[in-house]
Amino acid sequence: MTDAHEALRELEERARACTACRLAETRTTVVFGDGSTDARVMFVGEGPGRNEDLQGVPFVGAAGQLLNRLLEEVDLRREDVYIANVVKCRPPGNRDPRPDEIEACKGYLAEQIRLIDPEVVSTLGNFATKLLLKQQMGITRLRGHAYPWWNRTVVPTFHPAAALRGGESVMSQMREDFLLIEGVLSSTTKMEEQEPEQLGLFG
Repeated sequence: MTDAHEALRELEERARACTACRLAETRTTVVFGDGSTDARVMFVGEGPGRNEDLQGVPFVGAAGQLLNRLLEEVDLRREDVYIANVVKCRPPGNRDPRPDEIEACKGYLAEQIRLIDPEVVSTLGNFATKLLLKQQMGITRLRGHAYPWWNRTVVPTFHPAAALRGGESVMSQMREDFLLIEGVLSSTTKMEEQEPEQLGLFG
């Protein structure tokens, strides 16, 4: 096991014992992340839903099935990417995560990104996109572009749940974004990993 793998396992153990915000009081389990720790692409969603809270794995419901399908369309397999969320515990009733909950949890995500060291981080929806890019602009305006970010590239797109609600128009735009991810991967060479004190991911 590499040092990064061991560090990620230890980080997950800390997350599973976390009581830093009110979400710890209502969760069934901590949904830390899923996938390859050597992934070139990392997807970041908002927070676990009901199915994820029960199973402890992100994106296992209908939105997850759609994500898997979009991955297959650009010749990526779920087991080759890494998937995490901004908050690791389900907000009650699937409400939006609150600012203090995001603040309490964002250090886990920052460390996941540092340890996995993906070339592309694809943010799924407004919460992940605003956190990483420090933008108040909505996902509709930010998607469709690749943004340089800490020697990596951020590609924002809609959350798959939005495509389930929004129909073919949103699906078409998500397909464009996944093609953009594919293009970035084919044209980039992974840069040397920065040291943690240089990263400062979320300020």
